[in-house]
Amino acid sequence: MFNPRAMSLVAMIACAAAARVIPHPWNFTPIGAMCLFGGAYFLRAWAAFLVPLAALFISDVVLYLVLYGNQGWGVTTMKYHFFALTVLIGMTLRNRVTFGRVTAAAIGASVMFFLLSNFHVWLGSTRYPQAPAGLLACYVAALPFAMNMLAGNLVYCGVMFGGWELLARRWPALATPALVPAPVK
Repeated sequence: MFNPRAMSLVAMIACAAAARVIPHPWNFTPIGAMCLFGGAYFLRAWAAFLVPLAALFISDVVLYLVLYGNQGWGVTTMKYHFFALTVLIGMTLRNRVTFGRVTAAAIGASVMFFLLSNFHVWLGSTRYPQAPAGLLACYVAALPFAMNMLAGNLVYCGVMFGGWELLARRWPALATPALVPAPVK
């Protein structure tokens, strides 16, 4: 059965994923925002995880086939775990979407991703010494990427969450989640 709300959510996430192929500064992408958005608006947990992570995977495949080649897949696989955590942060916004909460979630998701992903890079690295100084050096080297991710999360959350709220005001059917089909009369 066609569910306009679900299809509109999927379409917005697909558009965000497609935006990754547009030239941009490193890490200034809609990935974090689309994971927060999916977590906030999909009612079913499986859809909240599946749609944004599948969109991320498909856009990764396109980018690696067209632009990057085979390099980077090892780092890529771990990022799915971190973006799944971003979906969980988005789930805390369910039925509680406000400008302040979305902003806090975007910042929190950026900080979480920065801390976990760079710890993961340091942990398996031969580039950084396996000592506190090496971990600090890894975090310092990643700061420009973290700042771009934060900016991307904030901008794209504004576009996605703000866009959704505008669409839901224009088409009220989008504002009301439907878990089961309406009875046929």
